Amino acid sequence: MVTGGVVFAATLMIFGGAMAIIEGISAIAKNSIFVPTPNYTLKFSTVGWGWIHLIIGIVVVLAGFYLFSGAAWARYIGIVVAGVSAFFNFFFIPYYPFWALTLIAIDIFVIWALATARRTDVGV
Repeated sequence: MVTGGVVFAATLMIFGGAMAIIEGISAIAKNSIFVPTPNYTLKFSTVGWGWIHLIIGIVVVLAGFYLFSGAAWARYIGIVVAGVSAFFNFFFIPYYPFWALTLIAIDIFVIWALATARRTDVGV
């Protein structure tokens, strides 16, 4: 049985993953939606970032749904996937700062909630 912060973390993972999927589809479909800030050191193709965010978003949503099932392994996968999502969103800041920082904040909370959950909260 899943309780407390794990339920909230799973819900945020599904929400954050859906946001990443929308972000990825937007970047793939229309290359001119995201324009980087001028004079930014790291410049990447927005279509490439779109595919990265689409794939990460799908994995985050799937991990969030598996957390609801009470699978103990989903907690560890959720921590890793949220960390990867936060890492890649850090590099997306020059393209869409508010969206990227929002996803980073969600990912950090998910990592905290899953890392501090008691074993009984996850169904083990």
